[in-house]
Amino acid sequence: MKKLVILTLLLVIAVGIKAQNVQLHYDFGGALYDKDLHGRPVLTTTVEMFKPDKWGSTFFFIDMDYSSKGVQAAYWEIARELRFWEPPFSIHVEYNGGTSNAFSYKNAYLGGLTYTFNSKDFSKGFSLSAMYKYIQKHKSPNNFQLTGTWYIHFAKNGLCTFTGFADWWREETDYGKFIFLSEPQFWLNLNKFKHIADNFNLSVGGEVELSNNFGGRDGFYTIPTLAIKWTFN
Repeated sequence: MKKLVILTLLLVIAVGIKAQNVQLHYDFGGALYDKDLHGRPVLTTTVEMFKPDKWGSTFFFIDMDYSSKGVQAAYWEIARELRFWEPPFSIHVEYNGGTSNAFSYKNAYLGGLTYTFNSKDFSKGFSLSAMYKYIQKHKSPNNFQLTGTWYIHFAKNGLCTFTGFADWWREETDYGKFIFLSEPQFWLNLNKFKHIADNFNLSVGGEVELSNNFGGRDGFYTIPTLAIKWTFN
């Protein structure tokens, strides 16, 4: 755990300056589900990067959860869209993994196809991916996953942003064979207000984690956060 945390911190430092955004979330899960989620970390940082190029795009994010005892969990995903033809279809490859004091993340390797749509002015868009998912050292390693992502910039001059993802995949657990996870986010972009500098790239908002049979939990959970985000140019 300590080695992974150190490596993750070094990675955050290395890419933080170039990352698209860094987020800080205050999590209300422990307050809303005191009996089930007692001791759940209340602070999470997220580093995200999205980088398009002529062969597709690369996306990754790193989550780190904190409590008064320090870092309690580290998790990251990296995905590559690869194409040598015109959009909207691309080949998708992805890795998920991490560690936690509460439960163990197993290495997951995914591959499949993605359909991507963006409006001409890039004010909105979405993607849909259908993938084979191999979960290393799992009792049922061969699975599948469907993923959808979206973003919408709206209101005057993109004052508001609604973005997020939804995952549904097969993974045998004590509570069933399928897991659902979605994290829609809403942001108010302060630099779109009059008299605030365009390069003051701070946003305030939050997300809602919607999950079913996720993270070693039985049933459906709704966990909101309050958050701030700084976007790098």
